[in-house]
Amino acid sequence: MNIWRRRGSTATILAMLLSFAIETRSQSTASATSGVRPRVAADVKAASAKSSPAIRSRAEFDELAVTYDANTPFALPHVLFVIDRRDHNRVYYVNTKRYKFHKDFVNGTYLSLERGQEFFENNYLKANRRFIMGTIAYQTPVRRWTFEFWEGDLIPTDQIKLAADLINKSFFVPVAFKPNSSRQDEASANLEGLQRILQTEISRNQEYQPLNVAKALGRIHIIPKLDEHVEIGFNEILVLDEVPVQLPPVAGIITTKPSTPLSHINLLAKGWGIPNVYIKNAQELFKEYNGWWVEFDARHDTYTIKRADTSALDEYQKRLKERLDVMKPRSDLSVKELAGLSAQRASSVIAYGAKSANLGELIHARLKGIVVPPGFTIPFFYYDQFLRENKLDDAIYQMLNDQKFVHDPAYRRAALAKMRERFQRGTINAELRAETLRRLHAEFPDKGVFARSSTNSEDLPNFNGAGLYTSMPNLRSDEQLMEGVKTVWASVWNFEAYEARERAGIDHTKIYMAVLIQEGINSESSGVMITADPFNREINPIKKDTIYISAKRGLGMKVVEGQRIAEQVIFVPIANAVQVLTRSEEDSLLTFDEHGGIKEIPISGERIVLTDDVVRRLAAAAASIKRIFHGKDQDIEWAYMKGQVYIVQARPYIAGG
Repeated sequence: MNIWRRRGSTATILAMLLSFAIETRSQSTASATSGVRPRVAADVKAASAKSSPAIRSRAEFDELAVTYDANTPFALPHVLFVIDRRDHNRVYYVNTKRYKFHKDFVNGTYLSLERGQEFFENNYLKANRRFIMGTIAYQTPVRRWTFEFWEGDLIPTDQIKLAADLINKSFFVPVAFKPNSSRQDEASANLEGLQRILQTEISRNQEYQPLNVAKALGRIHIIPKLDEHVEIGFNEILVLDEVPVQLPPVAGIITTKPSTPLSHINLLAKGWGIPNVYIKNAQELFKEYNGWWVEFDARHDTYTIKRADTSALDEYQKRLKERLDVMKPRSDLSVKELAGLSAQRASSVIAYGAKSANLGELIHARLKGIVVPPGFTIPFFYYDQFLRENKLDDAIYQMLNDQKFVHDPAYRRAALAKMRERFQRGTINAELRAETLRRLHAEFPDKGVFARSSTNSEDLPNFNGAGLYTSMPNLRSDEQLMEGVKTVWASVWNFEAYEARERAGIDHTKIYMAVLIQEGINSESSGVMITADPFNREINPIKKDTIYISAKRGLGMKVVEGQRIAEQVIFVPIANAVQVLTRSEEDSLLTFDEHGGIKEIPISGERIVLTDDVVRRLAAAAASIKRIFHGKDQDIEWAYMKGQVYIVQARPYIAGG
């Protein structure tokens, strides 16, 4: 409790905890009856501290604003805004010093728990969206205030007009609309009374525009047209005819059309620390450098480019090697034993993979209140054996060295699908098949089992392996199991898994797959829990050691895959408080099919998945698991059946994954 003595008096702390408990109880009660999170006074107060409903002066604007290129002719002070159409078009001027992206604010204030692709599609692509999200900026070159949207936003005309009306009613000076795409230009061109400023007006007569100043060493790649057949490397400085909507990490960006420093691509460039500039006629100017390694220095007033010398390239190779050494997966192919989970420890990762080894560590710890379903694991040795005996190692080598595979993503996706088909046609070693089935019949007679993926890539630093590989549920016959093992092995070559490893610099040929054969739990409820608040990573002593839990009735596979809205709760140990974020909106659940696999059945009735008591039991289990793994935050998969908590996975939690 020393932290509280430093931060404030006992009375102050008790008041803070009481306030949080009242807020939580109000949310929990209302959510249980309506399924919709209510807006209570504490919510409004918390949101107000992170935003403002109006900006009535330049001083108020500056309190919330971030300024790019301050004290230069290109200074761009700006503030994010969010309009919540579901809440009577409520306007939030976001404290942009605290929240870099709109989703950070929306998640951090629990306005919405959508993340990733779901958040992107629902709020940028669909017309019937909940949020209108943009940015207000002072355009120094023309001395005008503007509001704008992400260049890929398909915002309809009526919402552009709505945003203009609401902003001009709540901002201290008139604000014009700045379209950032031809579509936004067309959608707003005929809106009566709408003041507009185009990027061409702001960038008039400019031949060079520094969007993000930085230095880069990379290979120049001139791309006349960016489409699905163009491969982009992390070490490339791209020269593009137009500003792209999305990009993977690269070494630098040069475009031939003026852009806004508030573009999504420039926000990424700032995060990556790379140069991003507009240069008139860049594709013609840099033609002689195409394919060369260069040193590119983007400054406020000008830029320099020169061919990289030997010393610069040597230093780059040294740093690259250091990065790749860190991301080098470990393996031991000498281990042939099909080991039970109880015989494994965390150190077993080099033969049985992280998922299996971590579960073995949990069994050894004998944590109170949880059960790890029994199982045994087919080690890496047999994946390697399967490759060699079916000549797949040669096929993989040829595939990885096919230049069209390397440089054409669409071709690569098709080639990987064909490779997985070859796995399914392969023959499993007779001795392995016999021993696997012997163990199955001896340990799990008349029970459905899971064949779970367990690789040597899941314990690499800052690499999120969640959802990359395939696991097979409720395998009941010999043939189902053996086909399931091949499917798990083949998932090493899932497109998403390959792309994630490629971006992380992981050697694909050093990835090995173990298969955990584990008793299946036909759970009443299941899901994931994280020993942190994934929506709000701000340090808050009241919410220290927060546990996030996502749950649905039945098997939790669709929770893991992000389909349908699950029940989501936050448990705060210091207040012993359960905060309900969403109730389940499921109208069906997954359960075991008596013939093997899973089936979906309709459900109705009460939408509360977890009682407060079960939430606290799950949270206690999560906290214990975190301690076992040396205090590192964990991403945990759990199941609940007949009063028992089961743990089926524990892996390091990577924020944002």
